[in-house]
Amino acid sequence: MKGSVLALIVIVVVLLVGGAFALNFMHDIANVADNDDSGTFHKVADKVDQVTSSDSSSGSSNGGSGSDIVSEIVKPNSQNGEGSYREVTYKDGGFRQYDSESGELIGSSYDKDQEKLGVVDGNLE
Repeated sequence: MKGSVLALIVIVVVLLVGGAFALNFMHDIANVADNDDSGTFHKVADKVDQVTSSDSSSGSSNGGSGSDIVSEIVKPNSQNGEGSYREVTYKDGGFRQYDSESGELIGSSYDKDQEKLGVVDGNLE
């Protein structure tokens, strides 16, 4: 009997500590969002939402789904000279690149994404 009471007390303590940690964590995230004068936090969160929903709706045969992500790496944007971008690599070997600040798609190996990126003139004259 004492063992089951002790186990119940341990479970309650773990739940209380975990709940307090989660509440504190959510409070910190809310403070970051509230203190963001430029709205960048909300823009990036919205873009991530859009990317997640578009990635999960497309199958891996159409180019990377949310569950097929192999890695996500933030790299400096040396081509632009400043800032950084997030490169997401998928199981099928393809990748997508997103601007770290705006969340905008800036590069992709998938044919279906090329129309979102715009047409680049191959003439270098």
